[in-house]
Amino acid sequence: MGEVRRGGVDDAPVVAALLHDFNTEFDTPTPGAAVLTERLRTLLARDDLVALLHGDPPDALAVVSFRPNVWFDAPVALLDELYVRPDLRGRRIGHALIEAVEALVAARGGRVVEVNVDGEDVDARRFYVAHGYSHTEPGATEPSYYYVKEW
Repeated sequence: MGEVRRGGVDDAPVVAALLHDFNTEFDTPTPGAAVLTERLRTLLARDDLVALLHGDPPDALAVVSFRPNVWFDAPVALLDELYVRPDLRGRRIGHALIEAVEALVAARGGRVVEVNVDGEDVDARRFYVAHGYSHTEPGATEPSYYYVKEW
C-alpha cells in the first residue's frame, strides 16, 4: 500500500482530477477539473485546507478544512471529501487516509473531526461507524442532522 502525504500547490491538478472523478462517479455536479485546479492552487497554499494524497501517482485523497470553534481550544476539522478510486476499494486505502486525517488533526491540537455523509450512502456510513464516528452527539439519543442552504 502506498504512503499518504500532504499535497501542495503543485498537486492542485491531481487533487482536482480526483475530486472531479468523485463527483462524476456519484452523479454530483462538478465545475470540472480545470475550475477546481484554479481554486485549489489558492486553497492549498493556505493552512486551513489540506489535501492528503495516497499513492504515487495519487489514487485516493482526503480533503480536510480547519476552522475555529468556540467550544474547543483548537481547530475543528471537517473532512470535506474522502475518495478512493473504485478499482482500489477494499484495500484499506480509506483506512490509511482516515488515520492520516486523525493524526493531522491531533498534531494541530484538535480533538474533533466532523464529516457529512449522504443518508443513502450506506457504504460510507458503515466505513465511518467502523472507524468510531457517530451521528449522535455524546449523551444524546437522537441523530444529528446536517442542514444546508445554498444561494
